[in-house]
Amino acid sequence: MSRDPRHDILFEPVRIGPVTAPNRFYQVPHCTGMGWLRPRTLAAMRGVKAEGGWGVVCTEYTSIHPSSDDLPHPSASLWDDSDVRAHALMTDAVHEHGALAGVELWYGGARTANMMTRLPSMDVQSAPNLAGHPYQTRAMDKADIRTFRHWHRRAALRAREAGFDIVYVYATHGYLVSNFLNPRINTRGDEYGGSLENRVRLVRELIEETKEAVGDRCAVAVRFSADEVAGEDGTPIWGERREMFAMLADLPDLWDINIADYSLEMGVSRFVKEAALEPYMAWVKSVTSKPVVTVGRFTSPDTMVGQIRRGITDFIGAARPSIADPFLPRKIEEGRLSAIRECIGCNICYSGDSLGVPIRCTQNPTMGEEWRRGWHPEVIPARTSEARVLIVGAGPAGLEAARALGARGYEVMLAEATRDLGGRVTREAALPGMREYIRVRDYREQQLIDMPNVGIFRESRLTVQDVQDVGADHVAIATGARWRPERFDEQVYLPIATGEAVARVLTPDDIMEGRLPEGPTLVFDGDGYYMGGVIAERLRAEGLEVTLCTPDDSVSRWTVNTAERWRVRNHLMRLGVGIETAQSLAGFDGREARLECVYSGREKIIPAVNVVMVTARRPEDALYQALLAEAGADGLPFTLARIGDCEAPAIIAAAVHAGHRYARELDAVLDIDLPLRHDRIDVGAEATAPGLWTRGAAE
Repeated sequence: MSRDPRHDILFEPVRIGPVTAPNRFYQVPHCTGMGWLRPRTLAAMRGVKAEGGWGVVCTEYTSIHPSSDDLPHPSASLWDDSDVRAHALMTDAVHEHGALAGVELWYGGARTANMMTRLPSMDVQSAPNLAGHPYQTRAMDKADIRTFRHWHRRAALRAREAGFDIVYVYATHGYLVSNFLNPRINTRGDEYGGSLENRVRLVRELIEETKEAVGDRCAVAVRFSADEVAGEDGTPIWGERREMFAMLADLPDLWDINIADYSLEMGVSRFVKEAALEPYMAWVKSVTSKPVVTVGRFTSPDTMVGQIRRGITDFIGAARPSIADPFLPRKIEEGRLSAIRECIGCNICYSGDSLGVPIRCTQNPTMGEEWRRGWHPEVIPARTSEARVLIVGAGPAGLEAARALGARGYEVMLAEATRDLGGRVTREAALPGMREYIRVRDYREQQLIDMPNVGIFRESRLTVQDVQDVGADHVAIATGARWRPERFDEQVYLPIATGEAVARVLTPDDIMEGRLPEGPTLVFDGDGYYMGGVIAERLRAEGLEVTLCTPDDSVSRWTVNTAERWRVRNHLMRLGVGIETAQSLAGFDGREARLECVYSGREKIIPAVNVVMVTARRPEDALYQALLAEAGADGLPFTLARIGDCEAPAIIAAAVHAGHRYARELDAVLDIDLPLRHDRIDVGAEATAPGLWTRGAAE
């Protein structure tokens, strides 16, 4: 196959100052939860993207000095020679495939508390820590500004030594440099504050000094917000931004443009669709002659081409689509569009950095596993036997196991009890705003269609005897889980109703299967992720009076990790959903729900004739347990495993990963004591300069 000629423009080389990108696919800087803590893991992940055709591959935000420390969020760093060696692992991996490597120099200012280094952070003024920690910054004087410029220049030189081709001045996202630009924050009375020209001064100096330091070999990029403050979605409030941009327009070699509202720029698909930044980009290219990159969770090559032809951007910037499918450019180039794993906009990738753990992805189970497990997104070891495999259940775990085993060449039988494949994915994708989640099913179903060695058997609810009669060598049970109607009190599951009221206690499964209640309804969210909110929205769409109750202090508590918590609550309030936080559900009698404050124990009564319990799920492992019971003294004539939610209910990404791991490990010789490699600093290679703390070299 070959690419569609309409997409040729995506593969044109583009000059960026002294370097040239081989195409228009640009993986912008994005966090990974790896940073300086896991350099080998990071390098392998970025290298796979370059192999997949991304013409520019940037690393994540990179601290220039110990007074910009973001732990427990593990950023990259360029503090010393050890960091240079660690970054060289990444640049070498990227250069091996002909791509350019970029680095974003970062100083957090009021957004970092430096809880590891314990150094005071600096900012335009002495301000409270914007991440919510009980610290304040030191107000920078002119000597501090000179010191900061020195640190920035030294980091740029280290970046060049590490092999980077593009070096960023990071002037957005509320970090130090962007605060100098902000008229509300920067009220200084010296030459770095007050007038627009003065507030732009530091950015201008950083661009000029970085170009002087590295510009003979490296391009200099600036990350910059196109609008001044967040407004309604799609309605930019530009303020001084046009004038500010015009003052700097042709100084850098490239502009990386984002917007003030990070919850829109990084928006989940429930609220934000593809190419959402276009209204904010309308004027940018009319002001500068330099190439521009922006993001938009681009997955459609036709949308990409449209952005370029209409002069919105020069590069197709991506973080999340490059995570979901590192080979997206290569597949477009080869005309294999149906093989693209499209990003679903769930932001599970972002949660890795939020939690300080390596990145993961719902669509791409190999993300973050490239080095520590040796997994490649497009290459999987061939089968090592003639074994036949039966997979029972075609939810996310079963589908991925069948797909990956099929790719290995095994004969696979996939049995699904219902007519539709997808399991929980198919049900959840029908809820409000969740439609793009269906891509998890559609990608895998499409791949299975093209595999003659995989048979799909719909409406096939198997019994123990059925499984035995198949004669498979390996059996994997992937029958999922069901939501429970009880409340979990951190020790046991407790019913919340008795008598006739029990019939009015529903679960998300009831709602997704069409059992919609009538009358005032309480949704009790003990789960804390997205399900409580979307169930409340689904019921509100039916015209019901709905109250969302949670024992947490905030609505959808865990979604702070996916950058959507604010949007979830705002959306529910706009819909007219009542909200009760820090309230446990103590009882329900069919007419009223009795709430209890989790702090004081004070009771509150809410009128409700129905309750929907969004708490925990019970594994549907009856078939697995029955097969074990049939084993007898001689055991089963096949290996037996349970995977995904059937084994341990979790997020969809975990189910997909479980299915993929089962397929990878089938017939493999495993070390149960060390199932993956441990990426860590080698403590035998510390620098030994007296009185100087430094990190060990990453070999």
